[in-house]
Amino acid sequence: MQMKHEILLGLTTTPKSDWRGKVEEMKKFGIKKIALFPTFLEIGERKELYKLLEGIEDLEIPHIHLRDDMEKWELDLFENKYKTQLYNVHIKHTSVSTYQQYLSKIYVENHFCVLPIEIIEKCAGICLDASHLESSRIRKRPEYVQIMAALKKYTVGCCHISAVNSNLFNIRNYFIGFDRHFMAKFKELDYVGQYRQYLPYYISLELENSFEEQLKAKEYLEKIINT
Repeated sequence: MQMKHEILLGLTTTPKSDWRGKVEEMKKFGIKKIALFPTFLEIGERKELYKLLEGIEDLEIPHIHLRDDMEKWELDLFENKYKTQLYNVHIKHTSVSTYQQYLSKIYVENHFCVLPIEIIEKCAGICLDASHLESSRIRKRPEYVQIMAALKKYTVGCCHISAVNSNLFNIRNYFIGFDRHFMAKFKELDYVGQYRQYLPYYISLELENSFEEQLKAKEYLEKIINT
């Protein structure tokens, strides 16, 4: 019986994420398949990361979060070496010329704004960031209703799962929400159950937590989405 969903551990690169250490964990735990979030790395560090990943034999990276400054050779590397099938971008990055030949594989991530229909239709569909959506629901933000309607109409090709807790997070009024890239307790994933019907095959953990912790989170999440 074919799996309905496959949860990918996420190699994130946010300031609190030890991305170099995660590569070492991949060797330790025999991890051969991940989602990649090089979103906080400039080109020099991205090259370092790619070099480190070369040490993982037979590595697959089905889903990658793109940056707006990525060069064509990077996408070619993902396609040819790591069998990448799905990409996601933020709305403001959909006009990047490097991405135009990959639009049939690029999904637009919902953030804290309305998703322009013309952008969704220009690309392959939607990348559901479930934690952003849940934060919008809790805050009663106007984009919540529009995004929920779009999820029913357009293809959801990939998905991000982060933690959501009851404390509002505010960084200089630039990022405000209940979602976190660090999971402190498993129950911070419980919200995912209400979005079960919109989950695609690949579900990517966008967490700063170590892979050892993500492996446990994956097991916990599998029970939620398969209920």
